[in-house]
Amino acid sequence: MTFDDHPELAGYEPLEEPLRGRRMIIVTRVVVVLGLIALVLPGVLVTISFASATAANTCSVYVHHYAPDAQSSSARFELFAPAGPGWQCYALNTEGDGSFVAPLGLIPTTPRPFPAETGASS
Repeated sequence: MTFDDHPELAGYEPLEEPLRGRRMIIVTRVVVVLGLIALVLPGVLVTISFASATAANTCSVYVHHYAPDAQSSSARFELFAPAGPGWQCYALNTEGDGSFVAPLGLIPTTPRPFPAETGASS
């Protein structure tokens, strides 16, 4: 490339120092990170809240059907559960001890239809 090809660069001398100072670069990076957090965090919080409410409602239906003598139900997110990582449903007795009822998966859904009871007459 020669100056004949680009006459507008004929008197250009590049600067030795950067256009923006170190403080300005740090402030810009902080603003960008805060902006990304402000965009992503509400979606994560809504997703967690929705999954928690769905798991609690589904667990209460399963406990009502599979453990009718239980006092209450508890849905917990566990990474190292016997049924694999995800939401787990427990039936609670009067002392607060939990017995496993059903795995709800990573993304809990509404209760699935219950299988027909064996030995039931039609």
